Amino acid sequence: MNFITAAEGVQIFYKDWGPRDAQPLVFHHGWPLTADEWDNQLLFFLSQGYRVIAHDRRGHGRSTQTDTGNDMDTYAADVAALVAGLDLKGAVHIGHSTGGGEAAHYAARAKPGAVSKLILVGAVPPVMVKKASNPGGLPIDVFDGFRKALAADRSQFYIDIASGPFYGFNRDSATISKGLIQNWWRQGMVGSAKAHYDCIKAFSETDFTDDLKKIAVPTLVMHGTDDQVVPYANSAPLSAKLLAKGVLKSYEGYPHGMAAVHAEVINKDMLAFIRG
Repeated sequence: MNFITAAEGVQIFYKDWGPRDAQPLVFHHGWPLTADEWDNQLLFFLSQGYRVIAHDRRGHGRSTQTDTGNDMDTYAADVAALVAGLDLKGAVHIGHSTGGGEAAHYAARAKPGAVSKLILVGAVPPVMVKKASNPGGLPIDVFDGFRKALAADRSQFYIDIASGPFYGFNRDSATISKGLIQNWWRQGMVGSAKAHYDCIKAFSETDFTDDLKKIAVPTLVMHGTDDQVVPYANSAPLSAKLLAKGVLKSYEGYPHGMAAVHAEVINKDMLAFIRG
């Protein structure tokens, strides 16, 4: 198994497939998942000749289950350690949901030449929680509810998310995949309850506005209009406007987990942007 040592001796697990001299694509997973969330995309882009890399965020999956550093600054520092350890240059960073926040936070701080393009998929920026400067956000009660449910019965909570809003399986028109539900639950339960609990604050309360303003590379913002986890109206259009080279691509009726349930469409559009 591959690991990079980050701050405090934390071991960050990663997958690294493909030719070492090929264009690197770095994938950042959502909460409370692992690098396995991206397996479809990893195999697809590997077949297209790319070097594909995906890591488990600290406290998630196979990485160290530390009870500290479960915040965006540390997540971004861990990514920097991974990039440095693998000597990646000109990488395309692709982040979903919380991973989109992590990717943006990293890209805004990355060394010149480290990032060539950025793709945000159903991502949490600019900021999720409702406050005076973000009146369209979700009330803090929503995220307090997440914490309460996680602490009370994490296993059932994860089943409920995966079988309901994450993939849009609570919609009448949905084609339900028991495999996706089970795999989501599996990934979540491998990680640390403490890290997942802390990460709720990180993804919901971190304000990425300044990060987005600092990012100068071309950025594709992909979001489903029926995203029940990160509502479309208060995320994707606002992020695209804040980015210097942001391109918004909206998907009518697509759910939060659209990269899984509509992989053929999403993969094709990602590939076109990367090659463009």
